[in-house]
Amino acid sequence: MEVRGAADHTQPPCFPREKMSSVLQKAPAIVGTIHSLAALREALRLKNGAVDFFEVRVDHFAADPGPLRRALPKLKARLIVTVRHPAEGGAGVLSTRERRALYLDFLPHAAFVDLELRSCETLRDIREAAGEAGVGLIVSHHRFDSTPTLERLCEKAAAARRVRPDVFKIASLTSTAQDVATLLTFLAATKQPPALSAMGMGPFGKVSRLALAQAGSVLNYGYLGDAQLPGQWSARLLRERLAEL
Repeated sequence: MEVRGAADHTQPPCFPREKMSSVLQKAPAIVGTIHSLAALREALRLKNGAVDFFEVRVDHFAADPGPLRRALPKLKARLIVTVRHPAEGGAGVLSTRERRALYLDFLPHAAFVDLELRSCETLRDIREAAGEAGVGLIVSHHRFDSTPTLERLCEKAAAARRVRPDVFKIASLTSTAQDVATLLTFLAATKQPPALSAMGMGPFGKVSRLALAQAGSVLNYGYLGDAQLPGQWSARLLRERLAEL
């Protein structure tokens, strides 16, 4: 996908691209999100290689994590453990204390934990516990109302870099072609670590996810069960479409 004017962009790079975590692949990885019992049932039916990772949205199972906990050893892909902050799309209104307890409960199963940039200090102990356990770190930022400007994206990325994550993930509302262009330019302009994961939601969400995966987004999310938001692909279809590209 061509971004008009991108070749003339002079914004200094946000990061130097270095070797990613050994868990990540050179090809765009597909992440299937488990956010409901229906999604969990579908995940359990998937064969090896159907997805590269499962994102386990523990916040959706906070009231009764037992079924999720029992199912995890049976899942046939590495796990990204997420207990999403309520202000960034988390289920329910979990306190910091409740989120901390859930992260610690599920940390032994994780290849990565995903912490929002806003939570990196309040849940610093989770970052440290993950590091001690050899678990990778994804630092994320979610905007459901718009796509930030390129300058703002670089500021967020620079803030994320200070906690040395393996991946910085941005998910934003893509209402226009310009929003998609901004995310693509962000990927193209970013030359330093960490690795980047970027995706759109809304009217241009599906288009953005294909284009951004092709442009270098290392983690590319699709739903299992039912879609959570407009603009998402199912994990199965996302893998098929990217294989066509």
